[in-house]
Amino acid sequence: MKDPIIVIGLGELGSVFARGFLKLGYPVQAINRTMSMQTVAQSIPNPTAILVSVGEADLAQTLANLPQVWKNNIILLQNELLPRDWHAANIEEPTVISVWFEKKKGMDSKIVIPSPIYGKHAKLICYALSTLDLPSFILDSEEALLYELVRKNLYILTTNIAGLEVGGNVEQLAQQHSDLMQAVADNVLDIQDWLTETKNDRTHLMKGLIDAFNGDPQHGCMGRSAPARLARAIQMADQAKLSVPKLREIAKAKL
Repeated sequence: MKDPIIVIGLGELGSVFARGFLKLGYPVQAINRTMSMQTVAQSIPNPTAILVSVGEADLAQTLANLPQVWKNNIILLQNELLPRDWHAANIEEPTVISVWFEKKKGMDSKIVIPSPIYGKHAKLICYALSTLDLPSFILDSEEALLYELVRKNLYILTTNIAGLEVGGNVEQLAQQHSDLMQAVADNVLDIQDWLTETKNDRTHLMKGLIDAFNGDPQHGCMGRSAPARLARAIQMADQAKLSVPKLREIAKAKL
């Protein structure tokens, strides 16, 4: 009998991964908001892995409350994720996947591009996703992971924030509103540089952004989280004392 995999947060994404783990023969123990992680850890102190699949807004508190015995065995998949998020919870080497498929209630998973994975459980995640015909690949360095996380943040924030102004899909954004796209992307990358404490390669990242656009040209720009993402970006820019003029212009008009 394989040791179970803990899944914290069994929403749309968590359920996809849980199904993949089950198809590989792993028992899955779900944890919802009403359950105590400490109590579960007493009965399952050494699970195969712990997938944290709560939303971005709940991540910091969830990581802070993790049982110590689990902290070296974590898998993370959130949007807007960066190393500072797990370092703040004294988690040193999580497995991280940048999820590039979309799962909404009542619909099958929709693939944009293959999802990159880094960490000790990368093969486990790769195999689990393959049982569901969801493509992924394994990264070979922390530097490659940082690029992929910033790339995903660039995609989400640029499309969501620009979408507040022009709506539409990513193909229309790139082809019809390229000046807006570039201005928002520049501001987003100013914030990402501050959050990662590094000068990210903007040429490489912009190419990666367009490659992702080409993976699903009809992908809508403005998700329901767009206003919250813009507000959070402005808050971070304020902390960093960054001007981000295009983001502030959109926020003044839309928030």
